Amino acid sequence: MPVRSWLSPALSMTLIKEETMLVQAVVIPGSGALSWTVLGDDDVPVVPVDRFLAYLTDTGRSPNTVKAYAHDLKDYLGFLGLRGLDWREARLEDVGEFIAWLQLPAAGRSGDVAVLPLAAAQVTAATVNRKLAAVSAFYVHQARSGAEVGDLLAVWKTGGRGGYATTLEFVG
Repeated sequence: MPVRSWLSPALSMTLIKEETMLVQAVVIPGSGALSWTVLGDDDVPVVPVDRFLAYLTDTGRSPNTVKAYAHDLKDYLGFLGLRGLDWREARLEDVGEFIAWLQLPAAGRSGDVAVLPLAAAQVTAATVNRKLAAVSAFYVHQARSGAEVGDLLAVWKTGGRGGYATTLEFVG
């Protein structure tokens, strides 16, 4: 896997900061291909996510898809971080809670602000499905790379062509 290099400071305006994690554009040395990574609290790439996003780039996925998946995984890891969970410890119930969390306004996601039950959902079903596709593909990639991902993959089945309908039932 090629080493990834940071973009020039002029191009780092594409950095997006939410909470303490960042999504950062990167350029693959040699090919010059644009890709994306997720930086952790320490401003260092989150290695499992970086490897997954590099894999997507190497297999010809669109930079826009890689960027969207980077944001999706940043959201997922941020959610797990708020609950004190490592990504390898996540259970199917945690994925269901992630879906509900996505529906909250930004101020409600930290848990510091109460959200009224009648508040409008903050993301569409299509966005939730894309985020779940990113998380699912991340776990499949990790399992195929030899990472221990617990029982999550054994019980998490996608809804086929229609997306993650079974999991979306938790949104109710």
